[in-house]
This record gives sequence, C-alpha cells and structure tokens, in this order.
Amino acid sequence: MTKSLLDSVMTICLRRGVLFPTAEIYGGLAGFYDFGPVGTRLRNNLINLWRQHFVESQDFVYEISGTTLLPASVFKASGHLDHFTDPSAECSRGHVTRVDQFIEEKLKIPAEGKSNEELAEIVREHKLRCPICGEPLREVRSFGLMFGTSVGGERRQAFLRPETAQNIFLAFRRIQTATRAKLPLGVAQIGKSYRNEISPRQSVVRVREFGQMEIEYFINPDQLNECPLFSELKNVKLPIVTQEVQQEASEKGSTEYSTTLLTVEEVFTQGIVPNQWMASVLGNEMVFIPQLGIPKEAIRFRHMRPEETPHYSGGNFDLEVQLSIGWKEVIGNAYRRDHDLQAHMKGSQKDLSIDVEGTKVIPHVVEPSFGIERLLYCVLEHTYRPKGEKRGWTWFQFPPQMAPFDAVFLPLLKRPEFEEIAYNLYKKCQLQRLAVLYDEKGRIGRRYARADEIGIPSAVTIDHQTLEDKTVTLRSRDTLEQTRHRLREIPRILQKIKQSKGF
Repeated sequence: MTKSLLDSVMTICLRRGVLFPTAEIYGGLAGFYDFGPVGTRLRNNLINLWRQHFVESQDFVYEISGTTLLPASVFKASGHLDHFTDPSAECSRGHVTRVDQFIEEKLKIPAEGKSNEELAEIVREHKLRCPICGEPLREVRSFGLMFGTSVGGERRQAFLRPETAQNIFLAFRRIQTATRAKLPLGVAQIGKSYRNEISPRQSVVRVREFGQMEIEYFINPDQLNECPLFSELKNVKLPIVTQEVQQEASEKGSTEYSTTLLTVEEVFTQGIVPNQWMASVLGNEMVFIPQLGIPKEAIRFRHMRPEETPHYSGGNFDLEVQLSIGWKEVIGNAYRRDHDLQAHMKGSQKDLSIDVEGTKVIPHVVEPSFGIERLLYCVLEHTYRPKGEKRGWTWFQFPPQMAPFDAVFLPLLKRPEFEEIAYNLYKKCQLQRLAVLYDEKGRIGRRYARADEIGIPSAVTIDHQTLEDKTVTLRSRDTLEQTRHRLREIPRILQKIKQSKGF
C-alpha cells in the first residue's frame, strides 16, 4: 500500500526529531504533540519571521503576552460559554462524532454553520452511521469546546482560553495608556490556546492545544478606509473564492471552488472586503506566506459564507492552503466591528472607550489569526521532497530563513587535523549568530543525507585539500553543487545564503 503524503511527512518528522505525540510511551493523548529539537527550531523560526514581518516592521503594533487561564466571567461576556460549540452525535457504543465534518467528508457537501436540526436531517436522510463502529448516530447536540477548571481555595471557575484574542481586549485600555498610542493601534500576541476538539485528526492540522499568532488592529470607525499599509500593498494579487461561487457550488452539491484573481485595490473598490484594513491585511499575508516555502498557487482566500460568519462580524476571510488532505484554513481574518470591547464593557461595567480629540470612541477591530502548528505543517508538506534521481533519500527544501540550521560542518575523516579545523570554524560561525551543526560520525554521504533530511541549506566539508590550501568544500542542498572557498569566507557566504528569500 502506497503511503499518503501526510504519512510520509510524519515518518521523517518522527525519525528526525521534528514532532511526536505527547506522552507517547503511555499511549499518547489524542490531539497533543511535542516538538523535538529540530521542530522547535522550525517553530521558532516561523514565529520570528512572523514577528519581523507583522510586528517589528510596523511602528503602530505592540506585542503582549497574556495568561492562558481566564475567569469564567470573561467567557460569559464574550459569548464563548453559550456559543463556542461544535455539533456532535453519539452512537450506542459511546463513540462521539463531529457531525458537520463527517457529513462534508462522507457526502462532499458544505455542512459547517448549519444548525443541529439541519445536520440531523442530513444524517437521517442519508442514513449515516458512526464512522468508527457503524452503529446508528443518535441526537445531534452542541458540544462545548472549552477546558474548564477551578482556581484556588475559593474554587472560582476558570477556563483555558480557546483563543489569544480575549487577553488583548481585556487589557486594551492598559496597553493604550502605557504606550500613549493613538489609533490605529495594533496589539499582537503569540501564545497557546486550547479547544477540546471532538475528533482531533491529521497530525497537527487539528489538535487540542495549539499556538496562535494574532494581531488585533484597533481602528477609529471613521478611518476604516484609511489604512497606512494600503498604498504599498494595493497591487498585490489575491486569489479570492467569493460567496457567490460557493453558493453556486453548493447548489450543485460540490465543494470544488474556482478562484478569481484580484488586486488588493480591486477587492476593496468592488466591495468584496468590508474596508481598506481588511484588504491590506489579506495583501500582507499574500506577501508573507510564499516566503515560507508555500507556493502562491496553493493559496486562496475564501470569503466565509453567511451561515459560517458570526452575527457581529462585518466579514470573515480564511486564508486556506491546499494540502494532500484538501484545502485547510491556516489564517482566520475577521472584521469584528466593536463587538468585543462592547461585550466586555457590558460584562465588566468598565469604560473601554478612548478619547479622540474630545470624543469618546470605541474602536473597531480587524483581526488576522495565524495557527502556528497548522501553518508549520503546510510548510513541511510543501517543502517535502521524495527520493529522486539525484539522491536516494527524502529531504526538505526549506527556504534558508526557515531552515533549522544554516549549515552543517563535516570533517571528512575522524582525525584530529580535520576535526580541529572543522570545529574551530563551526565555533566561529556560532559566534557570528549563525545556527550551525557539527557532525563527525559516519560516512560523508550518510552525513549529507542526515543534513538534507532536516533541510539544512549548506554543508561545509573539511578535507585533504583544506590542509594544503585552507579551502573547504561548500555543498548546496538544492543543487548538490560543490564549490571551494577559503576558510575565512565561509561565515560571510553563509550569512548571505541565510538572508536570501526563497530558493
């Protein structure tokens, strides 16, 4: 039986220390994964690239770090306690199924956003049975997705946050006062969130603990069409799946959608997006995502259908990436209006408005929310390379800035005269803030393979000629070309490769 691409990617991830199931020796815990030494570097690189692109390059964006446990009153006010649910159905043997996803996978028709009654009717009409044991499915019910606990001796009810956004809304006035920032104000956060998924699946694509990189852009409602990023992004082309295209496909019983290629300026002027800010956010993502190794043709922005969109939203657009397992959302973009600040003003009885030239203003919010693990899996799948004609092993073709190491240093033979030069050069590059690896064990071909398997762009080999003329062999992961350079030139060359964009 031929391995699926997901299985092939996961095999090399498990073997090479990218990621593995949590508590694996005890049978694991579904929906939880740990990152190994290589995976942690990849994850950190992804986060750092995101921070550089979306936070540090914009002088009106500030970053915070909030706690993952919040009191129940927060989620009562935000609506999560009452509405943050998924439709589920249990069979007679106790197996629980997430119904909308099961319908989409089984019948290939849109089901997300439908009511429990509508889903139950589809189950009855098509006589769907439990995907695990084949028994009939019972009543469709709403399944709460938050992990609850109690805090301290008072046993105060609290929940692990299902998104990082609420910390930002709760601290909005503190942040604005501390920074003395005027609108627009962006507040970013990178951290863990938790959702008690009914059916975690497909490796890290759907998990119960996951990382998010979010920004809440707080905007004067009178200036929603005055985004400072718009002019530099207006010509970026966006592949858009409109609501009309989805409706037409749904009427035909299909989930295959065509895209329309429009510029940032066109999606705004044609009224496809609600404002300049949303158009600019989508454009900025379209600039960023291909830099990670995900090709443009595998990216689309889907305008969420009305039944999927929260009642308070002025428009939601998911950035989806095409994978071997279908199109998957990796970024959720939402125009949240002033819903969150208004909800917490009502729930806390605190004034969260700010003064703008003598007038109290409650900002509107545009939110891009990135899923770290899901986005990282997209990078892994799109940069995975199977065994080919030029090499007899699988490998990853990470862009240099994403690669876990910038280079590996290899003494040709395990002899002091080779090892000393290799190790000294390795340490010199470390001091110049290059992420480098030293490997002296095994045949040189096997060491090249190990480096390729974790996507290291360059290999530096110290060989017999090095002893004669102080030059080394620099091997390119992508081309397999081997060139000779002087020892003293290596740090500069590796820095140049590291800063290159893409392949």
